[in-house]
Amino acid sequence: MKQFGLLGYPLSHSFSKGYFTEKFRKEGIDAVYDNFALPSIVELPELIAYSPFLEGINVTIPYKEAVIPYLDALDPVAEAVGAVNVVRILRTSEEMRLIGYNTDVVGFRESIRPLVAAMGSEPLNALVLGTGGASKAIVYGLKQLGVESVLVSRKAAPGRLSYEELTPGMYETFRIIVNTTPLGMSPKVDACPPLDYNLLNARHLLFDAVYNPEKTLFLQKGAAQGSAIKNGLEMLHLQAEAAWSIWNGFK
Repeated sequence: MKQFGLLGYPLSHSFSKGYFTEKFRKEGIDAVYDNFALPSIVELPELIAYSPFLEGINVTIPYKEAVIPYLDALDPVAEAVGAVNVVRILRTSEEMRLIGYNTDVVGFRESIRPLVAAMGSEPLNALVLGTGGASKAIVYGLKQLGVESVLVSRKAAPGRLSYEELTPGMYETFRIIVNTTPLGMSPKVDACPPLDYNLLNARHLLFDAVYNPEKTLFLQKGAAQGSAIKNGLEMLHLQAEAAWSIWNGFK
């Protein structure tokens, strides 16, 4: 029986396990999907060594960047992004190779594409909240859609702004705001990124990579100002199907 799984820590809320378990059941696929909650990435080689039927891994927080040194090669997109969320394990009698991919890019890009298209033909700019591995994929996906991005985090640093540095003029210029942080994720549903939501209007689009709850406080505040909103559920579905294609050699 083939084995697949999710690498991260902690893994109290796993979309992937439920999604793939149901997929395998519906499609009669002889495979299992497990959660691998490793407290340290250094445990990965041992996990793979003792899992002879493991063919693919999804990677989530906090290992999307930390997993790269343990891989033998990167897909061009993963290499350009600098973050990996899918690993394909290729085994032969002579060797084993771990190849890293990034399907967050295609998942996000195709999920937000129709909303970006609806915003008109004028040049668009985005604020990407957060600086982790997910934010790198978001920035790359936006660039493919012709949208330039600026990173925002709690503390200013080279190449990124702090929330306090955002001016009213920036809220006018940056009409797309994407949250890649876990703020607002269940069970801490009362949290949201510290933006001035009163400066949002119907010309804005808010996208939240969080999907649980369905409408985070971030999205609620945007909707209250008339902004278009979307959560990360479709993005997850799209990236999961892209991962399945990679594991089966369709890509």
